[in-house]
Amino acid sequence: MMPRWSLVGLFALLTAMWSPADVRAAQAGAEPPTWVEVAPIVFEACTPCHRPGGPGPFSLTTYREVRQRARQVVQVTRSRFMPPWKVDPAIGHFADQRPLSAGELDRLEAWVTAGTPEGDPAAAPRPPTFADGWLLGTPDLIVTLPEAFVLNADPSDTFRIFALPVPIRERRYVRGIEFHPGNPRVVHHANIRVDRTPTSRRLDAADPLPGYDGLMPRTAEYPDGHFLGWTPGQVAPLVSPDLAWTLEPGSDLVVQLHMQPSGAIEDVRPAIGLYFSETPPTRTPTILRLGSQGIDMAPGDAVYTIRDTYTLPVDADILAIQPHAHYRATEIIGEATFPDGRTQRVMHITDWDFRWQHVYRLITPLSLPRGTRLSMAFTYNNSSGNPRNPDLTPTRVLWGQRSRDEMGDLWFQLLARSDTDRARLTSEITTKMVAEDIIGYETMLTVTPDDVELHDDVAVLYLDMGRPLDAVRHFRASVARRPAAAPAHYNLGTALTMAGQVDEGVRELERAVELDPQYGVAYGNLGSVLLQQGRIPQAIARLEKAVALSPGNVEALNSLSAAYAVAGDTPRALDAIDKALTLKPPAAMQRVLRQRRDLLTRQR
Repeated sequence: MMPRWSLVGLFALLTAMWSPADVRAAQAGAEPPTWVEVAPIVFEACTPCHRPGGPGPFSLTTYREVRQRARQVVQVTRSRFMPPWKVDPAIGHFADQRPLSAGELDRLEAWVTAGTPEGDPAAAPRPPTFADGWLLGTPDLIVTLPEAFVLNADPSDTFRIFALPVPIRERRYVRGIEFHPGNPRVVHHANIRVDRTPTSRRLDAADPLPGYDGLMPRTAEYPDGHFLGWTPGQVAPLVSPDLAWTLEPGSDLVVQLHMQPSGAIEDVRPAIGLYFSETPPTRTPTILRLGSQGIDMAPGDAVYTIRDTYTLPVDADILAIQPHAHYRATEIIGEATFPDGRTQRVMHITDWDFRWQHVYRLITPLSLPRGTRLSMAFTYNNSSGNPRNPDLTPTRVLWGQRSRDEMGDLWFQLLARSDTDRARLTSEITTKMVAEDIIGYETMLTVTPDDVELHDDVAVLYLDMGRPLDAVRHFRASVARRPAAAPAHYNLGTALTMAGQVDEGVRELERAVELDPQYGVAYGNLGSVLLQQGRIPQAIARLEKAVALSPGNVEALNSLSAAYAVAGDTPRALDAIDKALTLKPPAAMQRVLRQRRDLLTRQR
């Protein structure tokens, strides 16, 4: 017996059997789209990453390639997993923010449901082309890792830091960079800094393999208020020449790669394209970091929130925003509260994913008057209910720089209205961020109390903050763990003298030059302290040694000229002054040297 159906029931059954795209197409009476209509959507949203040599794991540049993965394309775009854009579309003021519209998603789905018809191949658009694989065009300079790093097939993630020397002989002005991972199958993301010192290069050279394990040194920094980094799909647009950043000769690009093994042995050889401006910048941004480095999450804590705020002392514009956290973060919120009490949300991610980090650049800078309060709130889920929690059995989680730890930073790129305002803004922000960095180092030391580098780094920060007694505490820890290391005694001696414990400081500096008789800087500091104590013959002996070992030590020459002057040896004092001035010391020291020379000349 045939069942009896009402018209309503029959329509419901047919609707359940058809996909939403089928129903919409039937209702509209339209022919299903062909590749001719679908290709522009794919080329705009997918091909910039999914192309030969691109960061995507496969190519989507031809009809055949897209047809083979058509259902996958529909699935990941309909779920908004692709293209990767994590910010709430309601924020709506960022460059490159082009989520697929409902109509575009419907056309993709209707095309797949219709069997992926090709249509007239002659009418299909041509796929986009990229200059030698570079989305921003051919770079002015390409810096490549000299030797590929071999990633083993071990199951755990790998972090590796590489120092890439930049072969320039004169100062250059950089409008932007484009990062190529060298093996997109395994490179998850990259943190990039600039080191104007040889510190990172020496750490790299000390490891027999390309790169080294560990942490970036403090000398590796963001350049002149600019973000550098890379995640799949992220290519920051070039800035205008007036906002370029300065790259000095002898600098290294320091790249920390987060790599996820593929199960096979893989070669990784990243490259960075640099784009230069011929004119120096006229405006320099300032970087503000909001966040907490005191993160301490209990196992099973499903709602853990950190907050931070900063009130602008001057007028400024927001140019870009970059959120950063690890696996357990769930929601990211950033807000600006104006002096009149009005609040505007400037960042909101409701489903944070460590795999898709981005620098979000505002199409139109957001103007913030003096007194505006910037704030952040990051929420984490450290329970087994968080599918992204790397610990199957949740454990206590502290702040740290490795992916198994947690972080929570909301970075703002700010542009002040004048150099005076920028100087004030930068000074305040630096003080704020250094204080938070100290908390982070102290947090890491609770886990690894024997890490000498951490003790030394946090001690330097304490000195920057004018807290020499705290620096002494950490430098003592370094000496206890490296009693035969001359630099450890030098650091402790310097901090002791700054803390007013001069006699003990002298003993530590003497120990440093005893352990390393070629330690010119230590001789110089020791001589300067002896000079302050009025021990002139001893000071002259140490300072002469310092200058003999390091003729370019302008601080030692300055102190030596003063010591000669106190001893009444005017000719030698004048000679030391002239040698120091030829080294072009800072303006303040030049004034001191010239005043001393004038005084000695009048006394002759």
